[in-house]
Amino acid sequence: MADDVGLGQLVSDLNKSVGAAVERMKAQKEAEAAAAANAQNFQKTVRKSSSDSRMFATDIGVLSKNVTRLNVIGGLSPGDNVDFYKFRVTTKGEATMGQIGDSGVRVQLMSKLGVVVADSDKTSGKSYDSYKELLQGNLALDRGDYTVRVTREKGESAKTAKNYAIQFSMGGYTQDYDTVAKNPRKGDSPFQLSTGQQAMLDGLNSAMSSLKSIPTGQTGTQKLMGSFSLFV
Repeated sequence: MADDVGLGQLVSDLNKSVGAAVERMKAQKEAEAAAAANAQNFQKTVRKSSSDSRMFATDIGVLSKNVTRLNVIGGLSPGDNVDFYKFRVTTKGEATMGQIGDSGVRVQLMSKLGVVVADSDKTSGKSYDSYKELLQGNLALDRGDYTVRVTREKGESAKTAKNYAIQFSMGGYTQDYDTVAKNPRKGDSPFQLSTGQQAMLDGLNSAMSSLKSIPTGQTGTQKLMGSFSLFV
């Protein structure tokens, strides 16, 4: 009888512990949803560099834990081999990446030095394992600069256009940043604007975009699905 009482107490304590954990998770989700519903949304449209070098990567912003969410909408036109994007992480934490678009698109996340951190290619071994963790929100990123490399998967024809949308977040967010990356015009120089000029342009685009009526509080998938209407 004593053993039964002891077992019953353990089960009761376990149920209380699990219940408390569920309530904490529920409260956290509700807090994140409330913050997302009131998030500010900013949008800028840029022209990608005509260069295939990661040194000319398009800047998509700063990823700050529980503050910013970064979205980029782009496409590989026929004959366009690669797109590069860059962003900065301000605090070490577990990041989440979302990706939608045409099939046959390969995405690689690289460190500032060009070391591959995560790779969507299933044959890339540990880098692919890290990619799956990144999709699930379980890959920790250190502070620093990162580059995203977007190409076609092996066997995909260079003549086929590929559209995509990619999203990065780290916990919740109060500021949602959209970058619509259009293809360079014929004859465009590969050199981008200076840091000061780009900052001025970003500020102008942000100020103008904040006046637009753009839905907020969307889930990652909803956000990316809706973003394709911006890429024209």
